[in-house]
Amino acid sequence: MTDTLTTRGRMADPKEGAVVGFSQSPPPDFFKLKIQLLDEGSFRHLLADTGNLQIKIRCYAAGGGENAMHAHHGQDHSFIVLMGKARYYGPRGEERELTRNEGVMLPSGCYYCFENSGDEPLVVLRIESITREGGDPNARIGMHGQQIEPHAPENNREMTVRFREGAFYE
Repeated sequence: MTDTLTTRGRMADPKEGAVVGFSQSPPPDFFKLKIQLLDEGSFRHLLADTGNLQIKIRCYAAGGGENAMHAHHGQDHSFIVLMGKARYYGPRGEERELTRNEGVMLPSGCYYCFENSGDEPLVVLRIESITREGGDPNARIGMHGQQIEPHAPENNREMTVRFREGAFYE
């Protein structure tokens, strides 16, 4: 405990016995949970990215979501509801409404879809970890093995985005 206390808040002194080359250590990446609310469409903002792990904040207008059953075979990911309500569906009849501070973990290859089940914008924190197998982590594979583009008609995601003037989640 002494070593931690003596170096907290200042650069470690190599004379104190540090064997780590701090100049080779990547810096931390600080971020704030903030996104503009929407009246139409969906929008995402990348908060942090290491190449193996991404953290995004996303907003979906009322009626929006990702409504085509799909899976990402190259990533484990999670959604945590920050504001609003989301209804998640699975391929075996799973159904669950999530509200503030509730989430879902979706392992690589897990099929799902969801919708904003409320009358207000839905804001979620999306955390994704790239897996070693499965190919392109951003590819969404549909129930028939086909790739689904994010704005394909069956995905029911509007291309038009209309921001709510002056309104933010933060």
